[in-house]
Amino acid sequence: MTAGLFISFEGIDGSGKSTQARCLAERLRAAGHEAQLTREPGGSPGAEEIRQLLLTGDPGRWSAETELLLFTAARRDHLERTIRPALARGHTVITDRFADSTRVYQGATRGDLRETVDRLHALMIGAEPELTFLIDMDPAKALARGLARGSGEDRFEEMGLGFQQTLRAGFLALAAAAPERFRVIDGDRAPEAIAAEIAEIALPRIGSAP
Repeated sequence: MTAGLFISFEGIDGSGKSTQARCLAERLRAAGHEAQLTREPGGSPGAEEIRQLLLTGDPGRWSAETELLLFTAARRDHLERTIRPALARGHTVITDRFADSTRVYQGATRGDLRETVDRLHALMIGAEPELTFLIDMDPAKALARGLARGSGEDRFEEMGLGFQQTLRAGFLALAAAAPERFRVIDGDRAPEAIAAEIAEIALPRIGSAP
C-alpha cells in the first residue's frame, strides 16, 4: 500500500482554516477518498489533554519555552498515534495546524526561540506536510471573528491585535521561504469560494500521490 498525502492548514486565529480543513475533508470523502481530519494541539487522546492546558486559562499562564515543550509533546503523540498510522494506510491526512504554527507562535512571537523550535522539531518530529494551505486575512477581522466564537479556547486571541499582526507576518514569511509547499489563500472571501480554490489545488495532488 502506498502512503497517503499529508496536508496542513495554517493561519492566524479566526482566519477560517478550521472550516476549510473540514470542507476539504468532506469534499475528498464525497469523491471516494479516505481522508483523516485532525487538529493541533490535539488529534490523539493524550494530545487533546495537553490542548486544554495550552488553549485555556490566563494568557500569561505559560512561558514561551514551556509552551514549546507542551506543543512538541502533543505533536509527537499526534504523529505516533494518528498521523503516521493513517498515512501508512494510504489515507490523506488533513491537519488543522502543524509545526508551522509552533515556528510562528513560539519561535517568532513569544520569544527568540526559532533555533530551539527547529532543533526540537528535527529531534522529536522529523516530518513535514507535503502541502500547506495558509489562509491569509486581515488580522483585525480574524480576531473579531475568533473572539466572537466564545469557544473558551481563546488564550492566544486574548493576547491582542498586535500579536495577531505579528503572527500574520510570521506565517507569510514562512510561505515565502517554502513556496514549493505553501499555497497562500485569500481568506477574506465567501467560504464557498475559498473551498473551491483549495479543492482545485488539492485534488490533482491527491490523485497523483505516490
